[in-house]
Amino acid sequence: MTTFIDLTPEPAAVPVVQLESVWKEYPGGVVAVRDVSLTVAAGEFVAIVGPSGSGKSTMLHLIGTLDRPTAGTVRIDGHEVAGLRDRRLSALRALRIGFVFQQFHLAPGQPALDNVADGLLYAGPSRAERRRKAEDALVRVGLGDRLDHLPHELSGGEKQRVAIARAVVGEPAILLADEPTGNLDSASGAGVMQLLAELHHAGTTILVITHDRQIAAGLPRQVSMRDGEVVTDDDVVGAGAAGPR
Repeated sequence: MTTFIDLTPEPAAVPVVQLESVWKEYPGGVVAVRDVSLTVAAGEFVAIVGPSGSGKSTMLHLIGTLDRPTAGTVRIDGHEVAGLRDRRLSALRALRIGFVFQQFHLAPGQPALDNVADGLLYAGPSRAERRRKAEDALVRVGLGDRLDHLPHELSGGEKQRVAIARAVVGEPAILLADEPTGNLDSASGAGVMQLLAELHHAGTTILVITHDRQIAAGLPRQVSMRDGEVVTDDDVVGAGAAGPR
């Protein structure tokens, strides 16, 4: 239960993501992120793009509150990460951030409905309510006819849609998608990017972390990283939001 933790969403005017002069250094003197400042407003659709070793995965960890900065300030949905105890940080992550990973991370012995419903365990609704919301989320991603299918009975694209449904079932402030098309063929990958575009048009704030510049080029804003630094931050007016062009 989390009733003791006040994580009321901040007003819409407050940025969903705000990094100010953020550094991340790992043991051995490895600096993965160098003096990065980044602001993402509610409703944006952003690609964080760069090659291996550019710092984009560390950015995912920092924005997703999976790691704390060495220096600088990270605010997620108005909450400063450094000022939160571990329990409150876990609550923020569970209630305000949705994750989609390249590897899907679905429980193999559970049908799609329960895989998605488990995304609401931390929020505390009844099992019946979790399953009702999970069904709604699966219908939303086009899998209303796959509720009872186990992961091995689904295609790669369908597994990623289940993962996306699980990520958005709790209506998080932000959806973080880490290489969401990395394990998919081109057709399935395009379908997943189209789904993310539809979620964005419905109001979801989405950050896609990718090495694929073609995918990044299809999003309204691209933040390019190299050697731990943001080298460009392009807000492309009129860019498509449906994936690769």
